[in-house]
Amino acid sequence: MTKLPVLVTGGAGYIGSHAVLALKDAGWPVSVIDNLVTGFRFAVPEGVPFYEGDIADSELVARIIAEQGIKAVMHFAGSVVVPESVENPLKYYHNNTAKSRALIEAAVTGGVPHFIFSSTAATYGIPETSPVREDCPQRPINPYGMSKLMTEAMLGDVAKAHPLNYCALRYFNVAGADPQARTGQSTAGATHLIKVAVEAALGKRESVGVYGTDYATPDGTGVRDYIHVSDLAAAHVLALQALVEQPDRSLTMNCGYGRGFSVLEVLDAVDRVTNQKIVRKLEGRRAGDPDALISDNAAIRATLPWVPQYADLDTIVSHALAWERKLGEMAQA
Repeated sequence: MTKLPVLVTGGAGYIGSHAVLALKDAGWPVSVIDNLVTGFRFAVPEGVPFYEGDIADSELVARIIAEQGIKAVMHFAGSVVVPESVENPLKYYHNNTAKSRALIEAAVTGGVPHFIFSSTAATYGIPETSPVREDCPQRPINPYGMSKLMTEAMLGDVAKAHPLNYCALRYFNVAGADPQARTGQSTAGATHLIKVAVEAALGKRESVGVYGTDYATPDGTGVRDYIHVSDLAAAHVLALQALVEQPDRSLTMNCGYGRGFSVLEVLDAVDRVTNQKIVRKLEGRRAGDPDALISDNAAIRATLPWVPQYADLDTIVSHALAWERKLGEMAQA
């Protein structure tokens, strides 16, 4: 099939940079726009056209679409910290919803026919059933989830009115790093458990907080569905292929492995991989954390030829650890 030029927004960030690698490795022409507020220039591979700027800059986006002949947008740019969204909701509605609206408009104006959106399991809120299916009610309990849900709604409406099809991928807990250590989770002060745990294992933190030990789970700590970021990136490439092959169809799918690990199981895995013991600090629950959040991934498995390569907790941890070590070396260089 013809591999169309793709614009990746937020392509210097954690998940976006892995998607750029996956596209490039699969032979898709790819360009990146990122304002580098949370992204890193080093995360964009050599030879990939890079534009430093904002997705809400319609003139810049129009220029990129024209210069690069863009036929698909893969949209990762946005703010992702749930507690911050509660403290600063307007930031999230601006960055995630208003700017997405500007980007979608630029795509429609520029005649871009395909759009892939980085959505989230946070759109489900606290689901009534587990595993969570795509047709479960979407009742976000924080502005982050709502800001993403609003963008999903916009895409649904725009696809009915314009010649554009889209895929919204709802991520569960993304973790790990590129197996070749070309990119990874580089943000300082990240809140993702596996990132925090490998930082602690390398002495960058004194301990790891365990928030809540009285959940209705086997060991009392929260259970989450962790997906390796490279498997997630592969799903994006296959979703793009599906949109190109069937331009009259739009898709909404969960991205997860369909099984969960508790906080303590994750910390045990880090202990195993590093052959040492992390200090665990037991804390109270955080507001809005569900007991368990596990994906039903039947839809993505039925729709795409997606076969996860790294669906193993110790593998995810070892790749995250290798990247964390590399970050330490880069800081010293």
